[in-house]
Amino acid sequence: MTAPAPAEPTDPKADGGQSATPGDADDTGQGTDEKSAQREEAPPQRAWDTLRDIDRHAPASARFTGRNNGVVAGEINGNVTRTEHHYYGASGPTRTSGEVPAAELDRLALTFVSDGTPFEELLERLREERVLVLTGVPFTGRRTAALMLLRRAGASPVHAIDRETPPSALLQQLTKGEAPGHVLCDLVTSRDEPLRETHLLSLRDHLLKHGGHLVITTGLRPWIEDDVRTRMWEAPRTDVLLRSRLERRTGEATARRLLELAEVREFLPRAHQPREVVAYAAELMRLASGEIGEEALRDTSAELLNEQVREWFEADEDTLHLREKAFLIALAAFDAGPYALTAELSDLLFQELQATANSDLPKAVPVFGTHIAHRLRTARARPYPAREMTEWGPVEQLMAEFLDSRTAFVLLREVWTGHPSARPALVSWLGELIVDGRPFVRTRAAATVGALAFTDLPSAMALVIEPWAVSRNPLQRVGAVSSLALAHRVGAPNILRIADDWTADSDPRLSWVGIRVQGLLGAERPREALAALRVQARKQYDPEKPGPLESELAQSVELLLLSPETEDVLSEVLRTLDDHRSVFRISVSGFLGACRHTEEESGLPLVLRTYRQARLDSTPAAHGIPRLWRAALDDPSFTTEALDVLRGWVLAADRDEDTSWALADLLPKLVDGATAAHRIGHLLHTVRGDDGGPRPAAADDLLTALHRA
Repeated sequence: MTAPAPAEPTDPKADGGQSATPGDADDTGQGTDEKSAQREEAPPQRAWDTLRDIDRHAPASARFTGRNNGVVAGEINGNVTRTEHHYYGASGPTRTSGEVPAAELDRLALTFVSDGTPFEELLERLREERVLVLTGVPFTGRRTAALMLLRRAGASPVHAIDRETPPSALLQQLTKGEAPGHVLCDLVTSRDEPLRETHLLSLRDHLLKHGGHLVITTGLRPWIEDDVRTRMWEAPRTDVLLRSRLERRTGEATARRLLELAEVREFLPRAHQPREVVAYAAELMRLASGEIGEEALRDTSAELLNEQVREWFEADEDTLHLREKAFLIALAAFDAGPYALTAELSDLLFQELQATANSDLPKAVPVFGTHIAHRLRTARARPYPAREMTEWGPVEQLMAEFLDSRTAFVLLREVWTGHPSARPALVSWLGELIVDGRPFVRTRAAATVGALAFTDLPSAMALVIEPWAVSRNPLQRVGAVSSLALAHRVGAPNILRIADDWTADSDPRLSWVGIRVQGLLGAERPREALAALRVQARKQYDPEKPGPLESELAQSVELLLLSPETEDVLSEVLRTLDDHRSVFRISVSGFLGACRHTEEESGLPLVLRTYRQARLDSTPAAHGIPRLWRAALDDPSFTTEALDVLRGWVLAADRDEDTSWALADLLPKLVDGATAAHRIGHLLHTVRGDDGGPRPAAADDLLTALHRA
């Protein structure tokens, strides 16, 4: 049965109380009125396909087996102790200018770790060239490395140069003091005044004459001319740095014991910054002394992540450009998805954010200039090859994911609640994504809304979900369904209550969304879900023709029958099968819809597989499934459809021995009189293969089984 679109509302409430809701097709920026009209005329995606897309494409934190868990969201949102940390780490706060105290250099030398870093190579280069430009991700210990390089090169004391000093004035700064070592941390450059090779040549000549050394540190994408040779600083691995620090403070045996703790083993692979490792080591030492318990370590790890995310979005444009902030948000939405797709869609968000920041400027996106390795390193993410499931089968893609699986949720929460000015751009962007032609994009947009609903349900409902639910665009209505389902999966409150209220609503669009959500989530409470569907079915009932939402009600019953809670759902369906004609119609129609679905790989019927297992286990489904079959075959409204479904099962039985056995066992139970025996017998005598092929060999075996009835 083809699902019709819900009837268009005629009252103001059904149109959201305004002429065009924020979620209408006209407001998504998706093209002309003609394209919008085409979308409105197209039937919405079937409920089973929505469930399939969610199962295939939802982020790992929103995948489960039928029960609300909220694993990642709950851990992050529920276990974070809100404290203020100031992570100066081993290097201390950066000075503008002046001599670095010798005591600070000595202290850093005691704890500095060079294992696994290019330190020795950089030291050789500094001694040879006298000037070294060190690039890298912020907070990876570049300043500490620069100071230690100068100390090891014998260039101390060290004079710190103000980062605002323009490249053309650097030579003048060197001539002011007598210190043999010079450091300039986070050099500020611009398009108009970049760091040039000529600057370095003059600096090198001066340093050679006066026996000095200079180390300049910058971010990953400074304004530096191509002929300037830069060196990348890579911080020591987290495990190396943590082990070194613990061994110095607690001894080797205690350090080894602490590193074996489960919480520490989870902490190590997340590529933490040196300052964070220092803070974590301090907590581990408190644990070793008995001041805190292991639970406090989890809070420390979560707060370190919160601090990093806050810094990303508090950083100015020189430190982290708006385009890179847009990429971070997109990566949170498409975590563990294709990198190229994430980058493409992040630029759409960048345009929306630009318009918010300065609506007078035209939207513009640089075509080139991004470096995948640099931007992923900044995002603490990794690229990796993997096979992505598409509508055309699996394909190889370069994927990108955060090293810390908690980052996506924390980042979305920070943007939504910590920076409300970004909401209009984010809402507009999500509105574009939810009508995208790619199921992965639509599903991840819905999952993003689900995460926002967990964080702030009232705002997510008012700004996104409700406008989508009453939209004329069927893709946006399906997006509202998926958003509510995924919000519930990560633990957002009150979603089942919303589903119940909307299922019973007089607005056909809200009711349509509520009905769909019942099918996706109702397996948690089949009695309540089916009761809500039955109430609406009675409201829709017309003895002359199907109601406008009858197909949607049947599709939700279909999903419930295919859920992991099949036994409970079957029991509830059979208990009320004959209560009312409307209930009978959605129950039988939903059952036949469920019978059409097959396993993706084998193509074998899911309901028949359930029946076979029920027979082996002697569970009630072994009696419930035949009863629903008899109801379908005996009712004139469903006989033709039931025989067509049964024909598909016969063809499946011809391909698989277990399926053939299950069907041979089932058929005799469908015969409750001469009429039923004649219908099924005629089907088995006349059935042909797909595309008019020969009669399947299994048909004779099934006839033999039928005649035993």
